[in-house]
Amino acid sequence: MATRMVEDRTIADAPPTFNPSVATKRDWRGAFAALRRLLADGNDTVQVFRIMRALNGDTAQRNYRRLLTHPGGGKLAYRRTELAERFSDRAWLESLPEGSVGAHYRAFLDRTGFSATGLADISYTDLDAQSRGVEHPYAWFGRRERDIHDIWHILTGYTAEEHLGEACLVAFSYAQTRGLGWAAIGTGAALKSLRITRDRRFAAAVWEGYRHGKRANWLSGEDYEALLAEPLEAARKRLNIADPVKYHAAQAWLRERRISGI
Repeated sequence: MATRMVEDRTIADAPPTFNPSVATKRDWRGAFAALRRLLADGNDTVQVFRIMRALNGDTAQRNYRRLLTHPGGGKLAYRRTELAERFSDRAWLESLPEGSVGAHYRAFLDRTGFSATGLADISYTDLDAQSRGVEHPYAWFGRRERDIHDIWHILTGYTAEEHLGEACLVAFSYAQTRGLGWAAIGTGAALKSLRITRDRRFAAAVWEGYRHGKRANWLSGEDYEALLAEPLEAARKRLNIADPVKYHAAQAWLRERRISGI
């Protein structure tokens, strides 16, 4: 999700309403159509959310229930903080100490021009106005998962400005959430890389991302307001996030050969 773009299109029918209390049937045809578009244009972030809605089914419900049993998770669920709003509070971000997760996130926003609210806007592209900010615990948890995506870029070291970094984080996210949408995107990116480069470095980095996601603590259960104040390296150590060695190797190899667009 390197460049956040909302495509111009006409919707003939009224956009659907999101019902978070119902585990929707997986739409494999719709997911693969969106995946083809995403692989053709890795900057088309709208397709990511279409894939998530098509394949992730009851992922938010299942992980919300897990949150309630996680240490401190009940308090987070009770507070129901909207992280897109919190992460858009520039005064709060400016108050976080240098070297902290939040300071690195602040630099990330300045470098990329991304924003938490911008990503939220893209996520609602296909939905009607009633689906924005639905007051339901499952919907809140889904928004929370969306909003912490860029924080995971900071924690894992996978940069958001290149497709390799996104693919690795997607694989990491699948290991953490078990959402099939992440698995579809990661697999598609790895297969595309093999077709284009005839080399396994990209795919090996994606597989490493999955393994690191399996090994790390469950990041969805973290208190992100507290986490952003932690020193980055200390947070990585506490959360058991390993150094992405194969990612750095693949990144250097792609840059050396000036390979892009995977």
